[in-house]
Amino acid sequence: MPINTKTTIIAVALSSLLSTSAIAHTHSSAVFSQQESQAVATNSESEKANALFETIFMENVLSNPVNQTFLGIKKDYGKWNDLSEAAADADLARAKKQLAQLNAIDVTQLDEQTALSFTLLQARIEQTIADDKWRYHTYPVNQMYGVHSLVASILINQHQITDESDAKAYISRLNGTETLLAQLESALELRAQKHIIAPKFVFAYVIADSKNIISGFPFSDSGKDNPLWADANRKINKLEISDDKKQALLTEVKQALLTKVKPAYEQLISYTKTLEARADNRDGVWKLPDGEAFFNNALARTTTTDLTADEIHQIGLAEVSRIHDEMRLIMKKVNYTGTLAEFFTYMRNDKQFYYPDTKEGQQAYLTQAKAYIDNMESRLDEVFKVKPKAALLVKQVEAFREKSAGKAFYDQPAPDGSRPGIYYANLYKMAAMPKYQMEALAYHEGSPGHHMQIAKAQELQGLPKFRKFGSYTAYVEGWGLYSEYFPKEMGLYVDPYSDFGRLSMELWRACRLVVDTGIHTKKWTREQAIAYYVENTPNAKSDAIKMVERHIVMPSQATAYKVGMMKILALREQAKKQLGDKFDIREFHNVVLRNGPLPLDVLAEQVNKWLEHR
Repeated sequence: MPINTKTTIIAVALSSLLSTSAIAHTHSSAVFSQQESQAVATNSESEKANALFETIFMENVLSNPVNQTFLGIKKDYGKWNDLSEAAADADLARAKKQLAQLNAIDVTQLDEQTALSFTLLQARIEQTIADDKWRYHTYPVNQMYGVHSLVASILINQHQITDESDAKAYISRLNGTETLLAQLESALELRAQKHIIAPKFVFAYVIADSKNIISGFPFSDSGKDNPLWADANRKINKLEISDDKKQALLTEVKQALLTKVKPAYEQLISYTKTLEARADNRDGVWKLPDGEAFFNNALARTTTTDLTADEIHQIGLAEVSRIHDEMRLIMKKVNYTGTLAEFFTYMRNDKQFYYPDTKEGQQAYLTQAKAYIDNMESRLDEVFKVKPKAALLVKQVEAFREKSAGKAFYDQPAPDGSRPGIYYANLYKMAAMPKYQMEALAYHEGSPGHHMQIAKAQELQGLPKFRKFGSYTAYVEGWGLYSEYFPKEMGLYVDPYSDFGRLSMELWRACRLVVDTGIHTKKWTREQAIAYYVENTPNAKSDAIKMVERHIVMPSQATAYKVGMMKILALREQAKKQLGDKFDIREFHNVVLRNGPLPLDVLAEQVNKWLEHR
């Protein structure tokens, strides 16, 4: 029988609070030596702190129905997040209250692991409060993510229907779309009045995606089922209830789609068109109020370093040059005699490097990607001491979002094991998914990349949940990029073209350092940025367009990969030099992963402590 995650998490939090109270009372009536008293105080204060960590985590989760669904919690299963200004104000007030509670803890009395948790949570809450200054410096709808696409994505991929009440919650969410998208429109208009509007190119994607969500039966007689309608049918028809009850539920689904979802999206589309008319073609956040300060803050949060935009730009240029040189060595291995630019054109256009743009070609890609992951998972013991329990699936990005979604991504498993981790490959255009890159891509998004790190973090014992389910982009994506690299040391990437693919993926991330900072601090245009990728990488131009558009709506995010990877490699090199023959990559990986995601400076501290005790 599956565990009720909501009940379990709340019970753990309450149990921790109650046990802390009981322990404190018992200790107050006993007599201890000075040493024993110190140990008791440490234990008591640590338990008090950990109970507070859980309380804070649950307060935040229980205020966010979408996050509850990702975590397998069904408390507010029929609701969406509140996007109102009042809700944002309440979030800020809650953060300030939590920080005051946290600061009442006596840090000197905490054990080592609890002290680390305290430091991480204190910094996170302080940053949340400080970053409220930038509350409106976001684009709530864009081609990468947004509430407009979240509705279908959550319902189809995350909202499981295991009984009639789950189906009712699904219907409730369909009916709630009207309020949700009205709040979204208000949020967009508030930003527009503050001169914060996404660049003009964004809106065509948003409109197209929104139209896709209300296309097909029952919205029209096209003959093809709407994705939400098909999803509800599939899930409800699997229930062990009478046919009459199934039909009644599906009638409610249809009614919600036609009377709530359709008009809500039609209104959003209408409003978005008016916003598009007010937008311009300036791409960088330098155009926003206090845009330079906003971007500097974003870089600090993303990289968890104090690297400046100019420093990151220069690191990118140097790495691009280095990787180009390594690629020229592979050109010699495959006996290619032209220039690097000509080799890029060859790799970009020769049909031997691509599966056909057919259903069969898409399936062949998925099959081979799974084969790479299966082979890697059979060899994980060579490089890891502990592996995640959660399963990993390889899936194609759904049709309703494939035109605007990224090249590939990973969805974390449910903590209770009811949903596996998923590596999504976007096969909308096979010309953007070359065979020579698929090995590195599978390692990054699947195993030993995101699945190894994220699924394992969720399964760690003895850590507060905010650490298990938290994220630092430079750590998470740095690990993903590092996971493309070290399989080569295991003897993988046997095909030199596949090794070229690995380098091309790293080159792509190096270019990101150049282009992200170029757009947001040097006023590069969208066209300049696309040209840089096309001239310096073998990737398809469609890749370059998607990437540049991602930089524009997610400022600083893409700098995390290379910065994080370089830090992990630097720490590994430090450990190798210090330990010599005693260095064991399995132990190093364990140190990197055993504390869950960390800021890069804290990760360095943990590695140094490990080395000190070797």
